Amino acid sequence: EIVFSLGLGDRVVGRDTATTFPAAAHLPLVTPAGHDLSAEGVLALDPTVILVDATVGPAEALEQLRRSGIPVVFIDDTQTLEAVPEHIRQVAAALGVPEAGEELVARVTDEIESARREAPAGTEAPRVAFLYLRGGAGVYLMAGDGSGADAMIEAIGAEDAGTAIGLSAFRPLTSEGLINAAPDVILVMTEGLASVGGVDGLLGMPGVAQTPAGQRRRIVAMDDGALLSFGPRSGQAVTALAEAVYRSCA
Repeated sequence: EIVFSLGLGDRVVGRDTATTFPAAAHLPLVTPAGHDLSAEGVLALDPTVILVDATVGPAEALEQLRRSGIPVVFIDDTQTLEAVPEHIRQVAAALGVPEAGEELVARVTDEIESARREAPAGTEAPRVAFLYLRGGAGVYLMAGDGSGADAMIEAIGAEDAGTAIGLSAFRPLTSEGLINAAPDVILVMTEGLASVGGVDGLLGMPGVAQTPAGQRRRIVAMDDGALLSFGPRSGQAVTALAEAVYRSCA
């Protein structure tokens, strides 16, 4: 997404499964199974540079790409809004367009700060729980400190429910933990919500209906590729999240 925002989208030949924004939808996938990279699939696209971060593997596939002689550039994957400028600068440097990188940094930083200032003042901070759901795979997680979701939640002036009860990163979702967290709003990603049968399916999961969020049906869903991308659209994502959360609490 950063490459596209730098004006080099026509140079991109492949994408991973987390790249979901419309302009890249036509590109072939090189991660056929989750975040597992197919080295053969990448090499078949004849790239001249490969951008990856620590979420992509396995290590054997990356080593195979290195042995091919193609430059493999690792981009920092820190999941905070403060890290977004560095993400942009690293990609811009790797592609030889540092000036365009600084222009993009200035725009995105301004959007993020503007979005933070728009958080309603004088209102009690809602407590928001982010749930990572993949019903088809049986994956049900609750986010906490350092998950990335906490950074987005705190940016809108809200409290991260998982962090408040001492969770770090992502932990298996339990009814006891969710009830103890007592979120006013439950935040999910759109595909995750669909995977459990929508709002009604989510409310049928153990513990959800017993939370303040469940009792009031305060469920906010955001696009999978926007909420935790920490890239050029982060400012827009913060604005959208603030509007949705505070509207649900009105």
